[in-house]
Amino acid sequence: MTPNQVTAARILVAFAAVALFSFRAHLLVLHLAAVLLTFLAMALDGVDGYLARRRGLSTPFGAKFDILGDRVVENLFFICFAASGLISLWVPVVFFVRGALTDFVRAQSTHHRSDENWMLRTRWGQSLVASRTSRASYATLKCICFCYLGLLLSIRHLPQWARFGETATRGPLVIAQAITFLAVIFCIVRAIPVLWEARRYLRARAKTPKPAMVGVGR
Repeated sequence: MTPNQVTAARILVAFAAVALFSFRAHLLVLHLAAVLLTFLAMALDGVDGYLARRRGLSTPFGAKFDILGDRVVENLFFICFAASGLISLWVPVVFFVRGALTDFVRAQSTHHRSDENWMLRTRWGQSLVASRTSRASYATLKCICFCYLGLLLSIRHLPQWARFGETATRGPLVIAQAITFLAVIFCIVRAIPVLWEARRYLRARAKTPKPAMVGVGR
């Protein structure tokens, strides 16, 4: 498979997982299958990049398609879990706004480059955004967050869940909110270097004179 095909497969797997989570019958086997698909969708996140580097298939389109896949997958899951009441509605809002801002900045500054983080010149910016440690940590945190929320969504529909009482079920919900909060903080922190260091490129682009439009007579 090509890296772009892996990215497309990841998006389809995420849609399938959310569809199973939304199944009205609330069958445990379907929700557990959705958790497995969630893990698969997140695990494939690193496969497309690995194939692109290993086979020398990195392209500007592939880099942008990979970012699109990340945005679609994370927003799909966060919207799903927000609609189920497990997390606040503000979580998908924060991820959507953050993604829109950073993608806009990258679109204005990358042009035809395949590396979307080429504008990061400082060491702290590269460490927070472009380093393998940061990428792997962020992807792992989102994977844990989505899988835990999916598992919690699966078991909360069991008859035994209601019998435990509010006191016993509060702990898993607090853990879910804590993991989600960490994901939100990580999301915001990783956006700061992109927005900060790209400002000089946006200023230079804004000052570049535009070519005069030549009218065409009838």
